[in-house]
Amino acid sequence: MATGSIKVGDTVAITATIRKRVTEDRVAVLIPSYHQPHSIVDTTLNISSGQKIELTGEVVRVDEDTVTVGGQYLGITLKRSAVRLVASHVAPKRKTST
Repeated sequence: MATGSIKVGDTVAITATIRKRVTEDRVAVLIPSYHQPHSIVDTTLNISSGQKIELTGEVVRVDEDTVTVGGQYLGITLKRSAVRLVASHVAPKRKTST
């Protein structure tokens, strides 16, 4: 899925699977290559176990084979193969004085 083109600041997507509703506003999700329990805020009423959900976040750190994704729902380190590039970060251009 992901190639070597992922860098800090890029927006990436992770496809997670709904496990169960924990409370009325939180659901437990299963994230590929992340072997820890994780839950997110989701107030959707029509949600069922096994349903796929896409989580997006910004890349905070890139290592050889792992990517750390931060954002509203995330703050986790995963394998590069578990993320999909959504938008590449382009640094702002500097203005030159004339």
